[in-house]
Amino acid sequence: MPFRLFVLVSLIVSLLGGATQAAEFTVKQDDEGVSILLNGRLFTKYLIKSGAKPILWPVIGPTEKPITRGYPMREATPEERNDHIHHRSFWFTHGDVNGIDFWSENKGHGNIIQREFLEVKGGPTAVVSTRNDWVGPEGEKQCSDTRVYRFGADQRGRWIDCDITVTAEYGDVTFGDTKEGSFGVRLAGDMKVSAKKGGRIINSRGQSDLEAWGQPAEWVDYHGPVDGETVGVTIMNHPKSFRYPTRWHVRTYGLFTANVFGLHHFERSDKADGSFTLKKGESFVFRHRVFMHKGDEKQGDVAAVYAEYAKTP
Repeated sequence: MPFRLFVLVSLIVSLLGGATQAAEFTVKQDDEGVSILLNGRLFTKYLIKSGAKPILWPVIGPTEKPITRGYPMREATPEERNDHIHHRSFWFTHGDVNGIDFWSENKGHGNIIQREFLEVKGGPTAVVSTRNDWVGPEGEKQCSDTRVYRFGADQRGRWIDCDITVTAEYGDVTFGDTKEGSFGVRLAGDMKVSAKKGGRIINSRGQSDLEAWGQPAEWVDYHGPVDGETVGVTIMNHPKSFRYPTRWHVRTYGLFTANVFGLHHFERSDKADGSFTLKKGESFVFRHRVFMHKGDEKQGDVAAVYAEYAKTP
């Protein structure tokens, strides 16, 4: 083989090999939580407690840049807004649980306190599983949850599968009707639609930006620029999730949550009531995938990724 052809073939093989590098996750525990590394580089960190709850932060996207807001875990950058201190990167909570506000960090708020780690492991995928108590301002336990986070990656992007089981362990528990919930993220500053830098919201039913707010959908994609490169974050709702398909509290300023309880606000009707009561010993399960990809929802092949996710057990 001529030398120049040999060099070209070697370069192509090298590039293809880099593009299809198998994912290998390692996990490292410390007093703050668990760092999840993808091929030796930080993907995210599970923080046992930030503010009033466990969170994931930072969350590093497929371009190796953070795709969630850093404030208030650090000082706000020029492209970020230093509002809503409780919008901490990536979380699950709710604004009305037996009348207690677990969403905000206002006076009298509740706290989600980790009881124990159930599983922490790396490999071709990583798993972090925890058990947590939802505790009111006077120390009274309202309910508990078990969270299983599974971290994966391939040539299409990165994802975090989240299965969260809420149990009325200590007595009846009512999740009230409020838009302030429940599973979601606060996106990086330049990604938001209101930054007017190319950010866009689109859901599985073709509704976009403001019209996607409060609507039911199988998935919602929110994409925009991070350091000049367009990246997207899709939150997907599994068909076996409680009250599938969920409604979406997704805002043009970068808040992005799945919320099955906020019908009063979403339908703008006093007749709507999305609250739900678990009797003691009962549970419901929320199942979501957070998929991080390059480009918009079409370039990220979001519909195909969702179809695969929807078939998982």
